[in-house]
Amino acid sequence: MMHNSAILLVSCPDRKGVVASIADFIFKHNGNILCNDEHGDEASNLFLTRVEFDVADFDFDFAEFSQRFSPLAREFQMDWRVARSADRPRVAIFVSKYDHCLQDLLYRQQSGELHCDIPLIISNHPDNQRIADFYRVPYFVIPVSKENKREAEQKQIALVREHQCTLVVLARYMQVLSHELIESIGSENLINIHHSFLPAFVGSKPYHQAFQRGVKIIGATSHYITRVLDDGPIIEQDVVRIYHRDTVDDLLQKGRDLEKMVLSRAVRWHVENRILLYGNKTVVFQ
Repeated sequence: MMHNSAILLVSCPDRKGVVASIADFIFKHNGNILCNDEHGDEASNLFLTRVEFDVADFDFDFAEFSQRFSPLAREFQMDWRVARSADRPRVAIFVSKYDHCLQDLLYRQQSGELHCDIPLIISNHPDNQRIADFYRVPYFVIPVSKENKREAEQKQIALVREHQCTLVVLARYMQVLSHELIESIGSENLINIHHSFLPAFVGSKPYHQAFQRGVKIIGATSHYITRVLDDGPIIEQDVVRIYHRDTVDDLLQKGRDLEKMVLSRAVRWHVENRILLYGNKTVVFQ
């Protein structure tokens, strides 16, 4: 992605002229298309596209883009958003005791692989304080119990808003989020990693379930969070082969390697504006 580029994500009813009209709009305002990817879903008659374009020579200030593009968007009934490639989304990480996904995200962010800022980590346990200190990220411990869950989540929401985070990543945060928290932050702004190849083995201890079932592969799934547990739109999945000599501990170890890779890919694609949601599905533009 170029520093002076912008990314336009569009979903709308599939009809003639959508691509031509977007390209013509960019051309007329002295922009240059750098990359265009698209997908048509025949079953829903929906058209989805991601357009990256150079705005260095645009004939109007980019802050006016929404106002200028809106008439075209209304004509084609577009659901759309636009962002500058140089923008760095602010990401809050929620974590419990397991540290592998947390460490991986922090390393990738500080090495420049993840184009975002991580201004805080929120946990219901103090265990990962040392990791946060090493990466110099503020670490907030908010214990959660049945008795104080709503109060704890209100503190979490307040912190996310205070630090102006537009994305919350659950990096093995072992609490079920309330409907209130999901609605406050927004399903499209909440990414989870589930230690199973969904929709198989939902809920707790999926590796133990997989071991008892005698499966030959296990997987990990990163998805957006909805009110239905482990049922949100899937962003990324991966699998690894299991052998008859593997113990539950072997499955756990193999699974952790998958989890951190799958989660980091999902976060990277989100912050690079490569994902479009439709129904309970996603399109991920490469």
